[in-house]
Amino acid sequence: LGLSRDLLPGGHILEDLAEEEFKTFKWFLNQEILKPFKAIPKSRLEKADRTDTVDEMFKSCCIYTMRVAAKGLEKIPRNDLVQNIPKTIKEPEDKSEKDDE
Repeated sequence: LGLSRDLLPGGHILEDLAEEEFKTFKWFLNQEILKPFKAIPKSRLEKADRTDTVDEMFKSCCIYTMRVAAKGLEKIPRNDLVQNIPKTIKEPEDKSEKDDE
């Protein structure tokens, strides 16, 4: 979960949210803000801290987590934090191709 560092300590993106902003951010994750991804169930976010929230985002959205995070931050609105989210995310390497070489 190296990408989570961009949303958590080091990147400080979610750490920079006030408690009320973080609560609102989680509320938007509970909605369908970026289709085709399903909303994260309220029960999984209700008591989630920032680290748990990022884990739930990666479970639901995989490599699109940063895109979903940006949408949520735009809705708060915290566009200043959206600028800190990496624009490109490398696709995981296909290990089977390397083994064939």
